[in-house]
Amino acid sequence: MVTAITRPALEETEIPSQRPDTAGGLDEHRQLTTLQGWRRFIGDARTPPGLLPERTWAALTDQERIEYDEARLDHHSRLLVVATSTVRRVIAEGRRLTYLNRGADVGRCGMLLSGPARTGKTTALIQLGKTIELIHRQRHPRSPADIPVVYITTPPAATPRMVAAEFARFLGLPITRRSNITDVMESVCGVLIDARATLIAVDELHNIQLSSRSGGEVSDTLKYFSERIPATFVYAGIDIEQAGLLSGTRGEQIAGRFSMVPTGSFPLGEEWRGLIAALEGALRLHHHSPDALTGLEHYLHQRTAGMIGSLLRLVRSAAIQAVLDGSEEITKRTLQDIDVDIASERTRPLSP
Repeated sequence: MVTAITRPALEETEIPSQRPDTAGGLDEHRQLTTLQGWRRFIGDARTPPGLLPERTWAALTDQERIEYDEARLDHHSRLLVVATSTVRRVIAEGRRLTYLNRGADVGRCGMLLSGPARTGKTTALIQLGKTIELIHRQRHPRSPADIPVVYITTPPAATPRMVAAEFARFLGLPITRRSNITDVMESVCGVLIDARATLIAVDELHNIQLSSRSGGEVSDTLKYFSERIPATFVYAGIDIEQAGLLSGTRGEQIAGRFSMVPTGSFPLGEEWRGLIAALEGALRLHHHSPDALTGLEHYLHQRTAGMIGSLLRLVRSAAIQAVLDGSEEITKRTLQDIDVDIASERTRPLSP
C-alpha cells in the first residue's frame, strides 16, 4: 500500500519557520545541510492550494490569475512525499534503532541505505530525520534549543577536515583556515552532546573511497564521531556495498554494526499503481481527467524504468507545463513532450 505522508502520520508538531516567506508566497531555498534550513523544512506546514470553481477561475483578474497560478506552480514543484514501502521501512527501523541505542555506551548500531540513483534514498533519509525531530519536540516541548537531528552530505573527494567542516557548517560553528581539525571535532561533539542529538544522517556516502588514504581517514572520522556522540548514525549512498565500503578492516567494522536497507526500482504492480494514484490525487489542474495517469501505469513504468525519482520529475514537470501552457491536464502526449533524466530517456517508448 502506498500513502501520502501527512502531518499526523509523522506525529508532527508545529515548529515556527525561521524565516518569513518571500514575496509571492515562495520561501527562499532551504539548505537542509544547515540548522536553519533544516528547521524550516521541519516547520513547513503549507497546505495544498484548492481549485477554484470554474466561474470564479474565469473571472480572475490578470494579477489574481498570476498569483493563483504561482501558488499551483509552487505546489506542483514540490507535490508530495509518498510513504512507499521503503520510506516506511526506513522510518520504522530508524525509530527502533534510536531506542536500541538510547542506553548504549559503546557499540551503537546504525543503518545503511544503499541502491542505485533515483531510488528515493535521500527522501527516505530526510523523512526519517523529520520523524525523529518531530517526536523529540513533542516529548521535549520546553527544550527548543535541542538539535535532535543532523543532516549532512559527504563532499566529493572528502577528507576528514571536510567532513568535520560539514558538521560545523550545519551547526553554524565558525571555521577558519587556521582551525585545527581536532578543535573543530571537539566543538562539534560538545555541541551535539549538549543539544541531545538523537540521529546523525550522512548522505552521499559513496563519495568516500576506502581504497584511498583520505577515504580511510574519513571513515575513521565518522567512526570517531559515532563513538563520541550518543546518537544513531544512518548513512545513504549509491551502491555502497559495490563501492568497497564494506570490505577490508574498516568495512568489516561498518558491516558489523550497521543494518542494510536496499533501495531499487519499483516493479509494475500494486505499489506502483498506488504511487501513481497518490501523485495524481495531489494534482491541482482544472481539466485533468480522473485516473488519466493511473491508466498509463505501463507507459510510465517503461518511461521511468520504475525509478521513483524519475517518475516524480516527469509528473511534476508535466503538471507545471500544464499550468504554463493553459492546457490544465496531463495526457500521454504531454508526457511524451517532457524530457526527464538521461537514464530514463534511454527507456523512452518510441511511439507516442
